[in-house]
Amino acid sequence: MTTLTDLLTKIGSKSIEVLDLTAPLCSDTPVLHLPEPFANTIPAALETVSNFDDDGPMWAWNNLHTGEHTGTHLDAPTHWITGRDGASVDQIPPERLIGPVAVIDVTAEVEANPDFVLEVEHIEAWEAEHGPLPDGAWPILRTGWGERGSDPVRFANADADGPHTPGLSVAAAKWLAESSPITGFGVETVGIDAGIAGGFDPMFPAHYFLLGHDKYGLTQLRNVDKLPTLGAVLVASPLPIVGGTGSPARVFALVERA
Repeated sequence: MTTLTDLLTKIGSKSIEVLDLTAPLCSDTPVLHLPEPFANTIPAALETVSNFDDDGPMWAWNNLHTGEHTGTHLDAPTHWITGRDGASVDQIPPERLIGPVAVIDVTAEVEANPDFVLEVEHIEAWEAEHGPLPDGAWPILRTGWGERGSDPVRFANADADGPHTPGLSVAAAKWLAESSPITGFGVETVGIDAGIAGGFDPMFPAHYFLLGHDKYGLTQLRNVDKLPTLGAVLVASPLPIVGGTGSPARVFALVERA
């Protein structure tokens, strides 16, 4: 039996679970809103081409209207000024879209403070307990935010001062980009930066450092609470949009179950 045959057998027997980490994509899917004077992307919408009618009596299909960075999506390096000369989403090697998962659980901290940001010392404490981040890893920040995904107001958690959602500190973003062997970073929130990161120096450091060092972001992940700390394998499948700065993506994890 080959390795791939063995994998398929275990998936079929449910001893390896294919866990969907993707939020449903629809008109109600939360979208990041930037303040004026900045432009914003459009929400997802379907436009009927035909629906078993005179325009197409035996088939139904739609035009999809959405932004590259809507819903569960991947950020490519060209999304940010520091990575503007890097890879667009169609140029990302497919093997880099598969890698080990490392879950960093900060749900207690976020429950106490929605503006919580992960610091280098939190990562070092995680590594002291679980070992170094694996080569090619996708660390996922578990915050509990995914359960807010069906309520755009709670998900945005915004007030007059802006959104209040967890993320990375400047130092942690820089460390992950420059000193760790990871491929990308995943979050349950609308973007890979904290809600207050517009006031950091540099602004939005997760974007600034990670994308500037040929590392990627995955946002609006679901079912993160069902992942083990280590041992799962992530599979991300963005559309290969030529010249795209990102793409909505279906994201899975392969999880061994006893």
